[in-house]
Amino acid sequence: MEKSATSGPDGALETTAEEILYSAEVRHLQGKCTLTINDHLQGKVEVYVVPKKAVQKLPFYLSMLRSKLD
Repeated sequence: MEKSATSGPDGALETTAEEILYSAEVRHLQGKCTLTINDHLQGKVEVYVVPKKAVQKLPFYLSMLRSKLD
C-alpha cells in the first residue's frame, strides 16, 4: 500500500510509513447488521446496529467516494 498522512503534535500532516488511521466493518449475525468503526488514533471503537437497507446502499456510497478520489 501507499504511505499515509497523520496529524503531528502541531496539527500539521506528516507522511509516515503505512499506518491504519480508521477502519470499519459491517457484520451480519442473526438477522442484524452491525457497523463497527475503529478510530486507531484515539483508540476508540463505536458499534451501531444499522438497517439492512443502509447496508445495501453501501456499494453506491463507496462508488461515489471512489469517483471523488479519482
